[in-house]
Amino acid sequence: MNEITLIGIDLAKNIFRINCVDKKGKRIRNHSLHRDGLIRFLTTLPQCTVAMEACASSHYWGRAAASLGHTVKLIHPRYVTPYRLGNKNDANDAAAICAAAQRSDMRFVRLRSQRQSDIQSLHRVRSGLVQERTATINRVRALLVENGIVLKQGPSVVFALLPDILDDENNTLSTIMRRVLRSQYEHLLHLREQVKELEGTLKTLIAEDEDCRCLMQIPGIGQLTATMLASEIGNGAGFSCGRSFAAYIGLVPKQHSTGGKHTLLGISKRGNSYLRTLLVHCARAALRIIVFGKTPFGGSVDRWIRPLTWILHERL
Repeated sequence: MNEITLIGIDLAKNIFRINCVDKKGKRIRNHSLHRDGLIRFLTTLPQCTVAMEACASSHYWGRAAASLGHTVKLIHPRYVTPYRLGNKNDANDAAAICAAAQRSDMRFVRLRSQRQSDIQSLHRVRSGLVQERTATINRVRALLVENGIVLKQGPSVVFALLPDILDDENNTLSTIMRRVLRSQYEHLLHLREQVKELEGTLKTLIAEDEDCRCLMQIPGIGQLTATMLASEIGNGAGFSCGRSFAAYIGLVPKQHSTGGKHTLLGISKRGNSYLRTLLVHCARAALRIIVFGKTPFGGSVDRWIRPLTWILHERL
């Protein structure tokens, strides 16, 4: 029997499809496995390459396979689709993953460690809480408008004025409306405490991580961006230069070139949109420092950035 050198796994919730090939690329087997049997199957194999799409649970299964001595390759689903032959089904998807993994110039997604996954989970939960807080504030302002009370925008205004409005017996709020708004205010307080707790955890992680502390020395970068960057790029070995990382998070133009004619389009906006948003805010913060006369850069970088600050001058 030929030795298995590459396994393509089509991940799912319970039933996984695996496609095994030898060193010549010949298929040896293509069958289904229950999630409970996947680790047992990988344990029985000699060290080989395990390829998966970079999707939900891929980093967990990747770490599990790596702990058994296998080489793990995660591929973006966009790069797997062109290799699928026939209709979309689990068997063809697993075979397409194998075909994509054998390409010499394929770009692979870096496998995240457990700590890096934990940091990104903190960010994901915090982002969800902030969105929920914003939605609750908008709901409270809308309810107040329906009762003839108008508040300015901003969470600080709601937190500062809503208790006084609820205690004011001379306004037009009914008993039911006061009860509803009070429950929403308590919900806002709970959300604020949860966000503060998560930010405190991130602050603790920064104190323990040298990479995060180094990143925070860059003008404009705070604890959110530093921890997210550190969890996303690791030691940076996966990127040959800064432009490679910019392309990874979608901060370079799309290209549609042919026949020697180069056509650049708008920013691609691929990759992690949350990290891209944080970096945009960092750039705005750095520009504000320049506008107010506290230059964080020097030399050619400062000469390149300063002419761009007129845009920010117009908005201040």
